[in-house]
Amino acid sequence: MVKPPNLYAFATADELAIQLRSYVLDAQNQSFARHDVFRIAVSGGSLPKTLAQALLQPGDGSDADTPQFKKWEVFFADERCVPLDHEDSNYKLVKENWLDKIPEDMGKPTVFTIDEKYLDDVEEMAEAYEQELVKVFAKGDSVRVPMFDLILLGCGPDGHTCSLFPGSPLLRETNAWILSISDSPKPPPKRITFSLPVASHGIKIGFVATGAGKKEILKKIFDGDDGHSLPSGLINHLAQDRVSWFTDTAAVEGVSFPQRRGSL
Repeated sequence: MVKPPNLYAFATADELAIQLRSYVLDAQNQSFARHDVFRIAVSGGSLPKTLAQALLQPGDGSDADTPQFKKWEVFFADERCVPLDHEDSNYKLVKENWLDKIPEDMGKPTVFTIDEKYLDDVEEMAEAYEQELVKVFAKGDSVRVPMFDLILLGCGPDGHTCSLFPGSPLLRETNAWILSISDSPKPPPKRITFSLPVASHGIKIGFVATGAGKKEILKKIFDGDDGHSLPSGLINHLAQDRVSWFTDTAAVEGVSFPQRRGSL
């Protein structure tokens, strides 16, 4: 039985941040019950700023409502093959918008970045990052696909997510965990990205998509048959109700798919 994804729409950015916090911390607390570590993958774009707004606001003081960052392991769902201090770097975006703003007394996550020594060889960079995942998720065992506790993604106006673009042959890859791109339709051209099996394999998968600029693509993803073949739509199809979308009302204007409003 197909179980559809969850589509949440909020009137304001503040409301979205409050509910995103609940969602992330629920994923954190569930993960601690499994293995006392929280493995999360993030992307770039506007997500890091929204994530900081969600996680760095005061909570109610309870353990359940407290990010335990020292137990977090942060990975990147995609990254650009540029130095870590480059303006195009997703790590730089995450670092400046979120990581650097975490108070010292909250602890700091362990962050898995790309290895800059492979900047001139995108295939080697993808292989090196995949090996980092193997060390963390396999540890000598045979694991077909790494299972993240939470994957947080964005959705481009063309329906791309991570660095998986519409029509790309990379969408057909079923074995590799990390893929390399030398000719991205968006600059910079050289990138690495989760493969579709990895991007759709999180215990929880959250999309954050806001603004009127997203309404046409969200109509296509949720209401149109052709939207199912877009990268974001494929994750909806593969992960079903493990996926939750956090949007504002402007982004879902005209979308017929059932929306949930208010708290989760």
